[in-house]
Amino acid sequence: MALLVLSVIGSDRPGLTQALAAAVLSAGGNWLESRLSQLGGLYVGSVLVELEGGGVERLRSAVRSVDAQGLEVRIAPAVEAAPAVAQGAAAGDALGFTLVGQDRPGIVNQVTGVLSRLGANIETFETWVDAEPHSGAPLFHMDARLRLPPGLSAGGVQAALEDISAEVMVDISLTPA
Repeated sequence: MALLVLSVIGSDRPGLTQALAAAVLSAGGNWLESRLSQLGGLYVGSVLVELEGGGVERLRSAVRSVDAQGLEVRIAPAVEAAPAVAQGAAAGDALGFTLVGQDRPGIVNQVTGVLSRLGANIETFETWVDAEPHSGAPLFHMDARLRLPPGLSAGGVQAALEDISAEVMVDISLTPA
């Protein structure tokens, strides 16, 4: 069995997800996971599929027809990570992370800089801006799932993020994932 990641981008319109699903099915593939959304007026995302070894070329052929419908599809082999124990380190805790604050340039850079320096891995990451209920001002939201390295506690992450929370004027919350 081959695990493949399909990266997709194109003009959004009804039927694109179905066209992609039909291409996967026609190649004998199994759709395992996906993250698909409309972003900046485009249809973007990624799909993890499982195929029999001979199905890879059938999938490449099938997605060409989806490409012709205005959706660019790239196919890459998935990388199966070795278990953390085999790498000589136990997997750390998983944390849910949310942030809300007035929108301004640099929030993502500052927060991800702190997480990077701590060695925390961002497993999922979603951001969006909407209007603050009372004033209508732009309100920035960040929602992520973090994997901490061994030896780093949720308290350590909280303290490091609180050091910048006043500077970027945001509220931060961490919860066990």
